[in-house]
Amino acid sequence: MTSSTIARLREALHAADYTYDAVADLIGATAQAALGRNETTPGLRVTRGGSPLETLTRMWLLQATVPAEDAERALPGLVDDLCAVGILERSISEVAARVDLRPYGTDSARSGGNLWVASDLTPGLDGGPQRVGPDHVLGISPAATSLAELTVRTPVARALDLGTGCGVQSLHLAEHVEQIVATDVNARALWLTEVNAELNGVSTGSTTGDGSTTGDATTHQLDIRHGSFFEPVAGERFDLIVTNPPFVISPATGERLVYRDSGLPGDRVVEHIVRTIPQHLRPGGTGQVLANWAITKDQPWDERLAGWMDTGCDAWVVQREVLDLPSYVELWLKDAGVHGTPDYYTRYDTWLSWFEENGVEAVGFGWITLRASGATRPDVRLEEWRWEVEQPLGAENAAHFERVEVVRDLSDEALLASHPRLRLDVVQETFGPAGAEDPSQIVLRQQTGMRRAKQVDTVGSALAGAADGDLSVGQLLAAIAQLIGEVDVPTRLAEVRELVVEGFLELGTPGS
Repeated sequence: MTSSTIARLREALHAADYTYDAVADLIGATAQAALGRNETTPGLRVTRGGSPLETLTRMWLLQATVPAEDAERALPGLVDDLCAVGILERSISEVAARVDLRPYGTDSARSGGNLWVASDLTPGLDGGPQRVGPDHVLGISPAATSLAELTVRTPVARALDLGTGCGVQSLHLAEHVEQIVATDVNARALWLTEVNAELNGVSTGSTTGDGSTTGDATTHQLDIRHGSFFEPVAGERFDLIVTNPPFVISPATGERLVYRDSGLPGDRVVEHIVRTIPQHLRPGGTGQVLANWAITKDQPWDERLAGWMDTGCDAWVVQREVLDLPSYVELWLKDAGVHGTPDYYTRYDTWLSWFEENGVEAVGFGWITLRASGATRPDVRLEEWRWEVEQPLGAENAAHFERVEVVRDLSDEALLASHPRLRLDVVQETFGPAGAEDPSQIVLRQQTGMRRAKQVDTVGSALAGAADGDLSVGQLLAAIAQLIGEVDVPTRLAEVRELVVEGFLELGTPGS
């Protein structure tokens, strides 16, 4: 597709007000919820007026055919060009979509709060066929949205979008990264990435599998490269790497859907990515992975994943969800459109047998973040937190590693001299029998960010409650000792360090 065609398409979308907010207002909450269940009838009922916005919504979001004259009115002079490049198709009197093109609401100032994202058509609408081809390009999935919300948004010079898919992560990166490299083994995904980038005003160049370039890739914000995993960026380093890889844990037999199946059995692809990212990070760089991992019978999940971590990187791994094996297999067999087919039982049984043979008892889902700190004593934290968090979490991700650096470089003497302040959003909850003189449990709870809850004893509660920045840690511990007797200072300093890293306390100097 030529740049001029994309520019004209962008103008037509603007003219029709084909934006996330306008479409949401047009179809309403009920039809939007139905579409989330793959049902289009409520949306079709409220888009019969023939306006350009209604036509585009019917054609792309609802995947309905529209009269040719309505399509020409919504996309003046563009229908034939879009048919020629495979975005639309037409008969004598009707036009239909061959790819999905939908508005995507963001908080981006650059895009005015709206992006357009092209991907392959959503399968299974209104109970239709669910099967998709091996090179199917997924649209904006919940996983893609989660990764975007987790990504550190500090401005940097260079980023890698590994396994870009339709390019949605690159569109987000374009807000704060000078130069982005987007890679994928799926050539169709790279075509859609280029379409999406140019449609949203991100200049592109591309590097082919033999290393040649289309356009001067070095002068464009987005450099699109074909290849598997890190092969297209061998020897290169980045300030930020983000990836939502094909992480489905399976025997890696049968048909492969590139957007979800790596071709490697189990969670080897995630392990490979986690072990390789440090080789491609600049000092201080960040790598962020959204992934599944196997939970095995013979080893705790956190101990197993800790073995993947590079000694030169701090790491923060959060397990957000755990699925039992039948639920996991059913989820992905239905995603592949196998449910109800003759080979459903065989594939289901084979998958569960493979899990049993490999000692897998459940599947974890969450995120892995690496920071190239170069520390001789890297901080590696693996935790389970299944409760609600405040999205987006990019700022919290960045702050976590900043707090790790602060605590690591702080001697006990310096920590005793620092002036702690309880974060403003932290509240204290006490639990115990009614009428009891003392609570049986004291919990500090964050209202923002990770929304952590941490149980403390009376000393920890007293220190947190008095931490307003006026007194130093040493002065607070001395005052508490006068009230309750001797305080084990080394133990309490370790607790203070943990409260700082987890974001309950902030350290400062007098008057800060």
